[in-house]
Amino acid sequence: MTPQKKPKVPKNTMRAAVISLGSVSSQWTAKAMRTYFSQVDELDIRKIDINFSGGESEVLYDGKPIKKYDCILAKGSFRYAQILSSVTAILEKQCYMPFRSTAFSIGHDKLLSQLTLHQFNIPMPKTYLSATPDAGKEILKKVNYPIVMKFPQGTQGKGVMFADSFVSASSMLDALSAIRQSFIIQEYVETEGMDIRVIVVGDQVIGAYKRIAQEEERRSNIHAGGKGEAYTPDEVMKKIAVKAAKAVGADICGIDILPSMKGPVVLEVNLSPGLQGIKKYANIDVADAIAKHCFDVCFGRNAKKKKAQVKAIMENVDSEKSQQLILSLDFRANRILLPELITKITKFREDVSYLIKVGHEQLQIKEYDVNNT
Repeated sequence: MTPQKKPKVPKNTMRAAVISLGSVSSQWTAKAMRTYFSQVDELDIRKIDINFSGGESEVLYDGKPIKKYDCILAKGSFRYAQILSSVTAILEKQCYMPFRSTAFSIGHDKLLSQLTLHQFNIPMPKTYLSATPDAGKEILKKVNYPIVMKFPQGTQGKGVMFADSFVSASSMLDALSAIRQSFIIQEYVETEGMDIRVIVVGDQVIGAYKRIAQEEERRSNIHAGGKGEAYTPDEVMKKIAVKAAKAVGADICGIDILPSMKGPVVLEVNLSPGLQGIKKYANIDVADAIAKHCFDVCFGRNAKKKKAQVKAIMENVDSEKSQQLILSLDFRANRILLPELITKITKFREDVSYLIKVGHEQLQIKEYDVNNT
């Protein structure tokens, strides 16, 4: 997949914000969004607070009400899942947010992710949940080895263990009993330490790359020392990736897929995928794809909103009374083009002369009666 040339974007007054921990990927995305939006703010998620008072709720940034934006891209690690979900629930009706409020609870919890994928009939490795070591050992008696054992929360391959026999798996369970935490048991799909990271933006797969674990390591995560190379997914894999993203409620995410003998199976959904890997190995500018997607959605939402406003105004137009309208002016070089709505309300005609009074930030136009000159 070769990156496309960035299109020229018309000037606009749309504003966006990126709420994150300030990772390199977040910085790249914010920079790319400045190509499309008139203003892009980078907000530190650690400075976000939620104020609940009576029947109202408010999002605060650095102690002050958050500004109004056309788009807010909120992302962060599983430690911030609750606040990300709360921010989205409050603001998602006011602006475009690429994640549903429930996506953070699902996407940052491996168990909820697996349950959601199962409900949407998305192929995945056979998975079990165990609340206690005793229950886990009963599961271990009937699974095929090797297996993978995971904690529900964790990123970048952390909290993932492998066992190639009942004895080694039992020893791990005994050690885990001290933590008193539920864990996931998953049958291991042999891919020689390789998986596919597929990046989904909107309804499309933007790109993908193969992640290969280093020797004596089964985790293929780049953060765990894995290497990568370019990869072109087939249509089946693309369809599964997009379906998985929609299932968890994410317009932007990374889907980790294993190419098994029975076809592609989804391993995990990552709501905040690093962009360095796909940039390095597949030479795809995902940050720009994310920025353009957000701009296109916001542009469409604003156009739809303006159309509805114009329709409402036209339905209530009284030709005998003046109307107060708040509209954006269309500047073309040194000219100002008035919206079509103005013509419909004023009933201006080409065969009539008009008197124009001009002042600083003021413009008055009325029909000119040549008989009274």
